[in-house]
Amino acid sequence: MRRTIAKIESAAGQAQPSGVVVGGGVREGKETARTRETVRGALQAGRAVRIRYYTASKDEITERTVDPMRLLIVQAVGYLEAWCRRVEGVRLFRLDRVDEITVLDEPAAPPAHAVPTDLTDGVFSARPDQPEAVLVLAPDARWVAEYYPCEELDELEGGRLRIRMRYGDESWMVRMVLGLGGDANVEKPGELASAVRQRAADALARARHLSSTSGR
Repeated sequence: MRRTIAKIESAAGQAQPSGVVVGGGVREGKETARTRETVRGALQAGRAVRIRYYTASKDEITERTVDPMRLLIVQAVGYLEAWCRRVEGVRLFRLDRVDEITVLDEPAAPPAHAVPTDLTDGVFSARPDQPEAVLVLAPDARWVAEYYPCEELDELEGGRLRIRMRYGDESWMVRMVLGLGGDANVEKPGELASAVRQRAADALARARHLSSTSGR
């Protein structure tokens, strides 16, 4: 269930003490609360941690050793900001996407050039150079406009909603649209609409092939 929610939600300096808060209060389950307390303890002790992390945008699980920098609460969601040794860069890790966490004996040592993430515009901010999509959402899919930054909203008949939003990864956008089933229609760009149709056709062809081979 957590994986499904993650797929729906996902459209990712100087060491500081834990407890940095941006926005309202935190909203979390018991497992996430335990993860947060473990992160807090690692920050206070100045220790590195090993995490097993689920990346929703890529639908993959990876194991990483990270050097914690600060604990954040952004729009009621908890994040660990840390230097990731795997990618050699500063990353934000959603606490509810951490499957396992282990505090290591070695000290946390983010490099001097590791700078905190600028969260002025939130965790995810669209860039002007990103492609733009225009989607028409059925009433049951209007939640998309609440979860993802949209540059324009237009109310349509029958409770439908036209949105204009930017995206950085076409494959992610294709998966999101397909996940909405018939509740989303791509008006622009044509390349995105074609990619969605092709992915759907490929999936249907695979399903028919599996169905035919299983009956032999």
